[in-house]
Amino acid sequence: MSNVTDAAAVAIPEGRAATSKAPRGVGGSTWWRHLLGVLALIWALFPIVFLVSAALNPAGSLQTSSLIPKEMSMGNFDTLFNDASRPYTSWYKNSMIISLVGSLGSVFIGACAAYAFSRMRFAGRRPGLLALLLLQMFPAMLTFPALYLTFAKLGDIIPALGLNSIWALILAYLGGAMGANVWLLKGYFDTIPKELDEAAKVDGASHARIFFTMTLRLVMPILVTVFMLSFVGLFSEFLLASIFLQDVDSQTLGVGLYSMSIGNEKNRLFGQFAAGALLASLPVVLLYLGFQKFLIGGMTQGSVK
Repeated sequence: MSNVTDAAAVAIPEGRAATSKAPRGVGGSTWWRHLLGVLALIWALFPIVFLVSAALNPAGSLQTSSLIPKEMSMGNFDTLFNDASRPYTSWYKNSMIISLVGSLGSVFIGACAAYAFSRMRFAGRRPGLLALLLLQMFPAMLTFPALYLTFAKLGDIIPALGLNSIWALILAYLGGAMGANVWLLKGYFDTIPKELDEAAKVDGASHARIFFTMTLRLVMPILVTVFMLSFVGLFSEFLLASIFLQDVDSQTLGVGLYSMSIGNEKNRLFGQFAAGALLASLPVVLLYLGFQKFLIGGMTQGSVK
């Protein structure tokens, strides 16, 4: 019996040693994964490096741009902010106002609708949810002619809500606030125990008080997620903004920068365009870096649960 035990005790270390000293084959190595990661990083950073070099290139034209400029200066940024015919500061302000107000409005409308669909039981609740899902199948461009005619007539009565008005554009954006956001928010609202609402009702709280003082605090990750998605979508929106905003001073960054990339002067204005595009990316980058944790948590929990 002791011989068997000794043999087993000797065999186990030898087996472990053999396993640890076994050479790793080509299929088990991970060098190619690191290589692919480096190649993907270079591929992703190439347009960013080119954009930065074009913005810092003092020549400021498309023909003289290169990946690594021979000289660097801030001349393109100075020209960008001092060009009276292309008010970049006004474009930036308009885009920020539209994105912030539109995103906050979308979050509020979506949260109210999601709370109603999640917590209340009423006739047409399920058909309403299915209708919101069905409407997402139709492209938004189908509504552009109707929106244009509607706001063109509305501008004759209320000029502040007519064409060439950022508030009219915000109102048009809020018309499509419900949709996929409601489903995403409802999935997160369903994870909040209903016993909390019942306990608050026993204490005399109304639906509005429960919603604003208790529920919104518990669903803050998904609210931040919806706000970020809405902000990025509105900040980069181009088609509807180009239809509504015709005056130069009322245009957004997307429409204004596009006007610099077409026409006979697109070669001369390429340096200003690169500088403007580089500055236009800052709000989105900072938003993602600041709320990345909320974005990941809100997307996974709101879509799965």
